[in-house]
Amino acid sequence: MSRLIAWLRILSFWLFWPGLALIIWGELTPQPTKFGPIFGRDKLENFTAYFGLASMATRVIGLKPKLPPTILDIILLGGLLELVQGLTGRDADIWDFVANNIGALSGWGVGVFVWWLTGLAGRRALD
Repeated sequence: MSRLIAWLRILSFWLFWPGLALIIWGELTPQPTKFGPIFGRDKLENFTAYFGLASMATRVIGLKPKLPPTILDIILLGGLLELVQGLTGRDADIWDFVANNIGALSGWGVGVFVWWLTGLAGRRALD
C-alpha cells in the first residue's frame, strides 16, 4: 500500500506540470478545439481542469501550511487566465472563473480526504 501511495505522489508531481501547460494553452488559444468543448460543456471542462490541478497539488504537498497558498495560486491563475482570454479573441466569462474555483476547492477537499484516508490506512497496516 505504501508503494502505491508513494507512486501516486510521484505521478501527481510529474503530471501536474504538463496539466498546467495544457490548461494554460487551452485557455489562451483562440479556438482550442475545432469541435467545441470535449465534454460538451465548457464549465465542466473548467471544473475538471482545476479539480485535477488542485488534487494533484494536494497529493504532492500534503497537509502542510504551504498547501492553502498553493490552492489560492491555482485559483488566482484561473482568474488571470480568464482576464487574458479577452486579449486572445475569446470572451472572459465570470462563470468559467466560478467553475474554476469550484473545481479547485473540490479538488483540494477530495485531495485532503484521500491524504487523510491513505494515512489512516497506513496506520492500520502498522497495527
